[in-house]
Amino acid sequence: MKESFEPFVKLISLMVSLLLIVATFTALVIGTVLYISEGGKLPRISFVEKTSPPMIAEDPEFLALVSSEGMWIAPEWSSVEQEANADMIKYGRELIANTSEYLGPNGKVMKISNGMNCQNCHLNAGTAPLGNNYAAVSTTYPKVRARSGQSEDIPKRINDCFERSLNGEGLPIESKEMQAMVAYMEWLGKDVPKGETPKGAGIYAVAFLERPANPVAGKRVYDNQCASCHMEDGQGVLRFDGLGYTYPPLWGDHSYNDGAGLYRMSRFAGYVKANMPLGATYERPMLTDEQAWDVAAYVNSMARPAKDISNDWPDISKKPVDHPFGPFTDQFTEEQHKFGPFKPILEAQAMAKNQ
Repeated sequence: MKESFEPFVKLISLMVSLLLIVATFTALVIGTVLYISEGGKLPRISFVEKTSPPMIAEDPEFLALVSSEGMWIAPEWSSVEQEANADMIKYGRELIANTSEYLGPNGKVMKISNGMNCQNCHLNAGTAPLGNNYAAVSTTYPKVRARSGQSEDIPKRINDCFERSLNGEGLPIESKEMQAMVAYMEWLGKDVPKGETPKGAGIYAVAFLERPANPVAGKRVYDNQCASCHMEDGQGVLRFDGLGYTYPPLWGDHSYNDGAGLYRMSRFAGYVKANMPLGATYERPMLTDEQAWDVAAYVNSMARPAKDISNDWPDISKKPVDHPFGPFTDQFTEEQHKFGPFKPILEAQAMAKNQ
């Protein structure tokens, strides 16, 4: 009998508890209304506003290398149609952008180069600021170059690249291809005053390190930043049609030889600092100075074709500090002239001039 009433007792207890809760809540509401009506104020409830994490100051090494103000800009491409030699200019640009298709190992016109394109070193067909562009070519040539000790015109300079960076043979001076490339370079510099070198021409001068460039550290940079395009073996990626490279080889039989400008550490380091890896620009570099020097040391330590440079730098006192082949006017080794540190060499050269 007692057990039969237990559920009823529990139900009654539950109802009483609910009534007490309702009564308490009602009393609170009524009390609050009366308090406010008599001029009282409820305490302010503060909400913590969700904010973005604090900004972290940018690493100064990753800021723009130079201001974009006054930077050379190539003429608007559409304006080429106004030129009397528009067809030659356009052909010249095509040869710069797709050199191998016309002049490479399987070239449609000649077979005189290694499969790389001029724009592999002269970015965007020679128009990228601090991308080894052609901004000053037509305004500064002909000129005497210390490497040859002779006056060189634009065709001679172009053939230097064919023989060194493209590890091939020079173009015949009177060929349509040579004339077209010259026409394109002259058109690019048409708005630059004669004798002037505009801002952003050539390659960025990256600061010297206090230590030698380190190929071992450079391999880590290469593996992390470069191998995805140029491949782990440094042989690049061939185009689908085999007539050129989507990403060029950085060493080996089909890359530039040891007489090329980029074989000098300062040239390679400055080039990658302002332009590499893919997506980097002088306004937003992705490598530190040390990474740029170290990856230059790694890439230029790898095997590549050799060139007879016995006639280069007839006045050895004019050799660049990072030219890696003797003889030199100083007592520093070829290894230090290749990897650095370069400041002690410069200081010694300056002292010798002042004596």
